[in-house]
Amino acid sequence: MQKRSARWAERAFVAEGAELIRAALDAGVAVEGLYVAPEGDGDRATREVSEHATALGARLFHLAPGVIERVADTVTPQPVLAVLPMLEEPAPGAPPWSARPGAVVVVLVDVRDPGNAGTVIRAADASGVQAVVFAADSVDPYNPKTVRSSAGSIFHVPVAVRPDAAALTAALAGTGFRTLGTVVREGDDYTALDWWVPTALVFGNESAGLDPSLRAGLSGALAIPMAGRAESLNVGVACAVVCFEALRQRRAGPPTPRSISTNPGGSG
Repeated sequence: MQKRSARWAERAFVAEGAELIRAALDAGVAVEGLYVAPEGDGDRATREVSEHATALGARLFHLAPGVIERVADTVTPQPVLAVLPMLEEPAPGAPPWSARPGAVVVVLVDVRDPGNAGTVIRAADASGVQAVVFAADSVDPYNPKTVRSSAGSIFHVPVAVRPDAAALTAALAGTGFRTLGTVVREGDDYTALDWWVPTALVFGNESAGLDPSLRAGLSGALAIPMAGRAESLNVGVACAVVCFEALRQRRAGPPTPRSISTNPGGSG
């Protein structure tokens, strides 16, 4: 559970709790094994997901008292854990996401906090983002806290890992995506952008932001104007704010030809 190298060597990860496991089952993910603590026998939700998973061929293991407390990622663990296979993702170097009007792909570069990453996945799912890509030295999307913080959205929105952020953004640009980095200041107002333009939205490290060399290779930059004294927003909050603006514009319908901007950044 705790070692990224072990998860990737086995190409498996752990989901904790009946609700998260139910989300995986509803998404058609094949559960490899269920591990149930003694108190899970009296828990209705645990019994239901156990019956559902075993009916689909999952193995069921009953744990001795105290075992789940020693291995779980949380202080007060849920009474059931599931081992799941890593989700399918596209072959390296071949972004499959189509640059159709209104498409948004979120790229995380050196985002380290697993809770932030899970919030990004959840916001991306809720706002209709095509995919979330973890680039460079970002946290593992299969980190237990990331999986838990996604609240099941990791099973609904495609997630990929790409070590080379520059190659990724260049490939996305080559397939028709506008590439926009997020900055605190000196970027286009995110509400003034035309979000019908297919966009790869690039978020940088929580404290350092985007590397200047990577930012220089992008189409442009955007910022979220703020009225208070806060210097910046949490990356998960920033992602939600911007992606829901894109959703708002999609719901409002495509722009008229006369209103479409020719500005590379997409602002009107």
